Amino acid sequence: MGRDESTSSTPPDGTEESVEASPAFRLALYVRDIGTSVGAVVLVGAFLFAVSGVWPPLVAIESGSMEPHIDTGDMVFVMDAERFSGQAARHGVVTAAAGTETGYRTFQQPGDVIVFEPNGNEQRTPIIHRSMLWVDAGENWYDRANQTYVGSADSCDELQNCPAPHAGFITKGDNKVTNTRYDQVTGASTVVRPEWVIGTGTFRIPRLGYVRVQPSQLWHTSVSIPVGGATAPAAA
Repeated sequence: MGRDESTSSTPPDGTEESVEASPAFRLALYVRDIGTSVGAVVLVGAFLFAVSGVWPPLVAIESGSMEPHIDTGDMVFVMDAERFSGQAARHGVVTAAAGTETGYRTFQQPGDVIVFEPNGNEQRTPIIHRSMLWVDAGENWYDRANQTYVGSADSCDELQNCPAPHAGFITKGDNKVTNTRYDQVTGASTVVRPEWVIGTGTFRIPRLGYVRVQPSQLWHTSVSIPVGGATAPAAA
């Protein structure tokens, strides 16, 4: 009878001569897969940074103060304010007042949505709210304000941050239930200096931010995810 040479033989010691089954080969495959995954994340992150000019280029939304236009758990892509700014922009940011006149809109409303450091404090979690007005240093901006958003104040003297302590932006969340007043009236932040603006929101990816938000809410801490997902609570 002929010998079937395709059949693998077993060495005298009983071990299988299989390269694929060796621990070293399996480890090499595992390391290769990890390296490929890490490399892909790095490439995606580098691409997003090159486009946005901001790191991190994505922020996860932790609260509902920008609803219904940006929801809790959404991921928002953030662009450097000076890139592709709209008409009548101040330091790359179009306010809602200017957007109303020019027709410029983002997230279904006039003006830019900005991510900024409240009171310029880098240690605090950034806020993502809409830029409503630009005010000059020392300006009495009460008469230009939407009276619905100033609370019970009847004049600049009764309005927090009026006259404006410095030039910058008046901001507010879009939520008509939880955010009925300007941030500068509630004390969420003083007038936002241009250098405190991290970037402008460009578009949202629904629910993707839950990857970051859910563990953060569970443990009451901030956690990081690949591609630099920062958290941005829209302050109530």
